[in-house]
Amino acid sequence: MASSMLLRRFLCCSNGASVLDPTNKKKQLVFMGSPQVSASVLESLLNASRAPESIFQLAAIVTQPPCGRGRGKKVMPSPVAQHALDNGFPPDLIFTPERAGEEYFLSDLKALKPELCITAAYGNILPGKFLEIPPYGTVNIHPSLLPLYRGAAPVQRALQVLLDGIKETGVSLVYTVRALDAGPIIAYERVDVDEHIKAPELLDKLFDRGSDLLIRELPSIFDGSAKLKAQPQDHSKATLAPKISPEESWLSFEQEAVTLHNKVRAFAGWPGTRTKVQVLDENGQCDIVEFKVITTRVFDPVSIGDGKDYITYAAGALVVPCAGRTALEILELQLPGKKVMTSRDFWNGLRGKKLKKVP
Repeated sequence: MASSMLLRRFLCCSNGASVLDPTNKKKQLVFMGSPQVSASVLESLLNASRAPESIFQLAAIVTQPPCGRGRGKKVMPSPVAQHALDNGFPPDLIFTPERAGEEYFLSDLKALKPELCITAAYGNILPGKFLEIPPYGTVNIHPSLLPLYRGAAPVQRALQVLLDGIKETGVSLVYTVRALDAGPIIAYERVDVDEHIKAPELLDKLFDRGSDLLIRELPSIFDGSAKLKAQPQDHSKATLAPKISPEESWLSFEQEAVTLHNKVRAFAGWPGTRTKVQVLDENGQCDIVEFKVITTRVFDPVSIGDGKDYITYAAGALVVPCAGRTALEILELQLPGKKVMTSRDFWNGLRGKKLKKVP
């Protein structure tokens, strides 16, 4: 779409008000996000902007381009774009550049004269040219207690290492700089982590808290006091949370059960966790069966010998011996092309066949 055509159209409307109207005193805010968790932040901003005493309005929304989703790979807008459209946001003010550094996009953004940009799981690197545009800067909601877990998968990586004695994570409101998640922290909130919570649930919880944090801090961001109180990060304490690869989804029962349980929780949703087991009939014939591990818990056995290879069934769960004389209980699983099933149904379907770990 031609930049000049967009420019003529969005100079005239932004939630019913001209963004260049000299009588319009509200601060111009641009929101950037893509997945469903970002839509919850957008909802908070839309509600706050509609309040009679609101000091800002949403001038535009920036999100990832439409892509194929579901089994049929039907091309659909991002969850953020769809949420904006469902709430009557002008389609001409929803931008979907492939990259945030595209010249036509930067030109259109400058014409809007945004005073502040907010990012929440946008999924695109912001170049220096972008960061120079809003005078109040760009502020990001990051689902970790920075400087811990900088990167694309902070929630998943945090859940992987939540062992005894480490029972919390949190969300940070931080100014965006060119270095990865390394800007000054405006505010943060700690969040307790239940031992059974999975990554999608925790992600929702953190972005809900982040939305509340953002709305509370917006006045200080706009009056400049947030810049003065923002605390530099201690870069010596930084840890990284790199993007998860599908190859990481395999479970190794050579690890302890608590490590595997945390991995199942961390990788829930995507990419999930997978394993293979041997199915042995009464004649000793062996088939290899692969499935996704959906729900687990750590089993505290009376006696599990090191090196035990057979998988048993007890109290609705497959009991898998693991390292360190521990065992993992698998409560739900999913065979390829099938729906999620309980371990009870899976065990009954074996009809007396035995299960053994794959060497």
